[in-house]
Amino acid sequence: MSTELSTTTTPARGLALASFDDAFRFATMVAKSDFAPKDFKGKPESCLLAIQHGSEIGLSPMQSLQNIACINGRPAIWGDAAMAVAMASAVCESVTETIDGEGENMVATCTAKRRGYERPTVVRFSVADAKKASLWGKSGPWTQYPRRMLQLRARGFALRDAFPDVLKGLVTAEEAQDYPTAPVTAEPVVVRPATPQPAQERVDPYEVAKAAIDAERDIAKLDRMRGHIDKRLKDKTFTPFQADELLDQIHARVEFLEAESEVTA
Repeated sequence: MSTELSTTTTPARGLALASFDDAFRFATMVAKSDFAPKDFKGKPESCLLAIQHGSEIGLSPMQSLQNIACINGRPAIWGDAAMAVAMASAVCESVTETIDGEGENMVATCTAKRRGYERPTVVRFSVADAKKASLWGKSGPWTQYPRRMLQLRARGFALRDAFPDVLKGLVTAEEAQDYPTAPVTAEPVVVRPATPQPAQERVDPYEVAKAAIDAERDIAKLDRMRGHIDKRLKDKTFTPFQADELLDQIHARVEFLEAESEVTA
């Protein structure tokens, strides 16, 4: 089977995959390579889904793998890629961002203007908003790069409001990382009484002995069975009646085998 990928190339989109099989083969190759982002390493299925999500908003396969992430079980797009996708869209007229103030008075503003619309979408995200969402002072980027995080939060809201048809509902990865993960509620352990196992059918030694006698064709072994029956009579495995029946059966079996031997001689 050919491993070639049916592709086309364009200056804007780079590698374009022509079929699902091509996409999966490409995803498998990427997942095995050093080019795979950490979260996609060794996961061709995740690579394929990232490529699919990216293609729906106009990203090439490699752009998708670099800019689409799965965070808390939800696909997301990194903020810089979201800006690039929005600004490359024919419906986008302009996107501007500002940050006013210093320290705890900072306010990030993102203004997104959609072509053909009179009024732009304006979103502000302040330190007060970050505190209300329990983000301000949070360890990680909110402590290391507070201005950048305010900017990205305002950007994410503005782009989703102004260009929902372009981003197809994808949130920014920076925003998704701040969502609290749903606590995993353990299922209650229900202790049920053990299901009684059906009692095993008791093997009747008398019936076993009868079957063994009927099947035996060696007269010497039948003679030894007589001693076995006497022992089982003494340990009360067999009743006197059962022992007599078995001894009579052995006697009849021996006579049959002797007669059979004379006929065939």
